[in-house]
Amino acid sequence: MKADLTSRRDERRRMMLEGNVFKVIPIIAIPMIISMLIDSLYNVADTYFVSQLGTAATAAVGVNDSLMHLMRSIAMGFGMGASSYISRLMGAKQEDEAGRVAMTTLITSMGTLSIIAAIAFIFVEPMVMLLGSTESSARYSMDYARFILISAPFTAGEVCLSHLLRSEGSTKYSMIGMVSGCVINVALDPLFIYTFKMEVAGAALATSISKMISFCVLLTPFLRRHTMLELRFKSFTPKWRIYREVAKMGIPVFLRSSMMSISGIVTNNIAGSFSDSALAAVSVSNKCTRLVGAGIMGFGQGFQPVAGYCWGAKRYSRVRSSFWACSLMGAVAAIVLGAVMAVFAPQLVGVFTSPDDADIISIGTLMIRSQCYTMIAHIWVMIANGLFQALGRAVPAGILGLSRQAICLIPSVFILSKLFGVNGLAVSQACADLLSVLIALPMVIKLMNEIKSLPDSEGSAPEEAADAT
Repeated sequence: MKADLTSRRDERRRMMLEGNVFKVIPIIAIPMIISMLIDSLYNVADTYFVSQLGTAATAAVGVNDSLMHLMRSIAMGFGMGASSYISRLMGAKQEDEAGRVAMTTLITSMGTLSIIAAIAFIFVEPMVMLLGSTESSARYSMDYARFILISAPFTAGEVCLSHLLRSEGSTKYSMIGMVSGCVINVALDPLFIYTFKMEVAGAALATSISKMISFCVLLTPFLRRHTMLELRFKSFTPKWRIYREVAKMGIPVFLRSSMMSISGIVTNNIAGSFSDSALAAVSVSNKCTRLVGAGIMGFGQGFQPVAGYCWGAKRYSRVRSSFWACSLMGAVAAIVLGAVMAVFAPQLVGVFTSPDDADIISIGTLMIRSQCYTMIAHIWVMIANGLFQALGRAVPAGILGLSRQAICLIPSVFILSKLFGVNGLAVSQACADLLSVLIALPMVIKLMNEIKSLPDSEGSAPEEAADAT
């Protein structure tokens, strides 16, 4: 068993450090793309089935998007912080330490999110109003939120396990876990919503059960010793040195992701001040654009383990080549998929609403098309952010993580909605994409020049390689 594990580790290391980057990145990224698409489909499925209950119900699911994103942002802070560190440790052949980091992060993330969810459950009514719920959608919002909060520890475990698998390049197992949960979610949605007449609460219960199943499926390859990382309870090591390294990249990820939730809350509140139709349109268009954006961002997720491995092994030229390869593939995908989505934007919005609600279709179409035009900018900034995360550069990763949501989007939402009303609100996200490129570009140029000046080392010792982190 030990010899087989060593063989798999050596084979994966050779692929990461020596394979053609235009082949290696897709090999790792394609399962990741599917995983991210499936992750986006969770809420799309809920929105589709709930939309049959009316505009207020659709708006309620959109309001709870911010709650789910906030929960996931906490879990992603743990998961991606550990993933960045683990990739570098495995590139430096420090597998035992990687296992300790993995187990410690998993248990800590599940415990932390459980405590936060318990507090939120007590204050669920003021919480949904803060998230942007209107009076007419508040009941639906609370029904949905309660079940989502109950499943919080499994959400944390699912996200964390998925990132642990990605850190070692085992994206296929991550994909299987996400797909299984989505299939269960889609199957249970109509059963709970219509057959059991649970309405919006039924959609939330279906999502909660699917998270639990995904967690169990993702845990299985670790229990069956099919992974390079080993999860053992005795590896749980709640030491400051581990939390410090995880936090270096986890905090920027958390800030970026949580700011997405906060900007969503701001957008929901402003949209709700116009009408329930505007709030529903924002909800629907965000789900549609995230579906395509998540798929393309899978390239960035596939790129990060490669960059982390190469950085840990001091293969600096390969870090640069993998970044530019990922940028090129992401740009091509953004052009093709963005064009298709822009053409069929009215039909996409129409799937989630009644053809008679012209306001939702009009606002949603404008919002989708404007983001399609700037999709290359959005995806490239995400890939650039992934580069800084993979290399353990906490400060620039944090700046880029905050740039779109806090520095660019929230001011754009306030200013453009004030100047141009609901149409200004609809194009604010596209405006933020363009502004964030202006922040990212000089940072990436500086980093590329720095990496270019570093000499490659084919056979550095593990301790030396670890120092690069």
